[in-house]
Amino acid sequence: MASGACDTCGKTTRFGRHIRHQHSGRWERKAPKKSRTFQPNVNKHRIMIDGQYHRLNICTRCLRTLVKI
Repeated sequence: MASGACDTCGKTTRFGRHIRHQHSGRWERKAPKKSRTFQPNVNKHRIMIDGQYHRLNICTRCLRTLVKI
């Protein structure tokens, strides 16, 4: 897996756009757009798997799911 990726679900960096919708000025041009990244919220945790502890990069969504199980 890439660094900063979740080891359980494989969630990685996604790319998108930041669109600034002006609230002042004239609307002669389109709204300005900039490229940006969406980073997953990944943490390092020691998780017991088959009776042994493993250190995993795991996203908070997967951590919440592990609590339910």
